[in-house]
Amino acid sequence: MTTDAVGGVWRHALDLARSLNETGIHCLLVGLGPSPADRSEADALAPSTQLVWTELDLDWMQDGHEAVADVGRHLAEIAYNAGIELLHLNLPSQAVGIPEGVPVVVMSHSCLPTWWAEVRGGALPDQYRWHLEANRIGMRRADAVVAPSRSHADAITQVYGPVDRLAVLHNATSPQADGHGARRRPVVLAAARWWDAAKNVDVLDRAAATSPWTIELAGALSGPDGSRIATAHAATLGTLPAEMLRARMREAEIFASPSLYEPFGLVALEAASRGCALLLADIPTYRELWQGAARFVSPVRPELWSDAIAELAADPDQRLQLREAARQRAAGFTPARQRDGLLAIYQATMERGTRLANRIQ
Repeated sequence: MTTDAVGGVWRHALDLARSLNETGIHCLLVGLGPSPADRSEADALAPSTQLVWTELDLDWMQDGHEAVADVGRHLAEIAYNAGIELLHLNLPSQAVGIPEGVPVVVMSHSCLPTWWAEVRGGALPDQYRWHLEANRIGMRRADAVVAPSRSHADAITQVYGPVDRLAVLHNATSPQADGHGARRRPVVLAAARWWDAAKNVDVLDRAAATSPWTIELAGALSGPDGSRIATAHAATLGTLPAEMLRARMREAEIFASPSLYEPFGLVALEAASRGCALLLADIPTYRELWQGAARFVSPVRPELWSDAIAELAADPDQRLQLREAARQRAAGFTPARQRDGLLAIYQATMERGTRLANRIQ
């Protein structure tokens, strides 16, 4: 299973590997891109999961296809040498060059073309069009393509056209009991890689100028390309270790996400499971997952975010109602449900494929 440490795929892969281990499946996690600053969670994995980090690149961090053209071949070689029977790839372009007959499941957590369509709008610039072709070839090569929400599956087909064997399987988090009844701080917590324009940090920062409660931003302000964003009104916490962020979630009254683009939004799920009331951007993914369990606000109107925070700050009963609704909704996104859905996809894929060790020359 491929992973990276830049976004939510890291959390997804670690949790999924643990869940698969419980069924007797052995996992080899193969990292691409910058290595994680904190590998403590990976070090605590069960003996039936191994992590190796490569020097292979992530497609969205490169300027052209040449830099990632051989990724698929290298992944196939790693898998062959380890006796792997199925590849679970977390970027569609990673399937390019995988030999036919090798069982491949591709999960599209996000991609630059769908990101561009929802964040920038308009036609994808020529310098990025190679992503379209690479991802299209990768999805065509895959035995199954998985999206984490119906909204993202729709975005995929709008950008790439019809995709064979496209399935929807929601992400997951473990149910939490430790946030129930906890003493809450009157703050609004938000967490994201804020250098990503899709996370829409400017809206929260401008809302913070008139919000009655402090808005705290956890997450990186600097991107892997050296870019940096600045904030003027929100309190910045920097990148927090996973357990420290979870502790903040257990304390915050409200969790906010103003994202313009979220194929799933795992951090919102984690906040909901820890008892936060959810204040979310009014986008299709969040409506799909949280309708009836969150408050929705236009992602382009900072004043509406400040107004919504003020209303919730003055109404503890509404906050409690939102917290409990979000917690109950989050309880349905279990690791077991995700694992069982993937096992069904794996089984169908294996039935169509041939053992990897017999296919790579």
